[in-house]
Amino acid sequence: MPTVTTRLLRFSRQFERFYEHQFAPLLERTGLTMREIHVLLFLANNPGYDTARDVAEYRGLVKSQVSQAVDLLSARGVLRRTPDAADRRVVHLAITEAGVPLAREAQTIQAACGRRLLAGFSPEDETRFRRLLETVLKNGAHLMEEETKT
Repeated sequence: MPTVTTRLLRFSRQFERFYEHQFAPLLERTGLTMREIHVLLFLANNPGYDTARDVAEYRGLVKSQVSQAVDLLSARGVLRRTPDAADRRVVHLAITEAGVPLAREAQTIQAACGRRLLAGFSPEDETRFRRLLETVLKNGAHLMEEETKT
């Protein structure tokens, strides 16, 4: 049997394909790209993290691609840009009233993916899994911090 690492890497690729496929009808209907949906979902799901830099850093996207997505979403009236009062170089992003229905639809698709992934888990199993996953994610963050120091 392949190692845990091999299986995790394979799962990651497979789940990403499944996840993006679930958004296909929304992408086709709206003409948006998955990158734009990633930006919209990040802003909807992470209050307080509202700059292009936040999206790029925490979502793992290239900053220039985030900027392009923000430009398109802003042009469509889905996002609003507001300069920071203390530092004009910082621009805060917010989903507009017109963009809220799109963000909610994307969140609904995202939540359905999560439910399908955890199908068959008892409430206790789900709680345990989330706790264990949080530990794995923290360990991964520590590994990345160590890597950047060397």
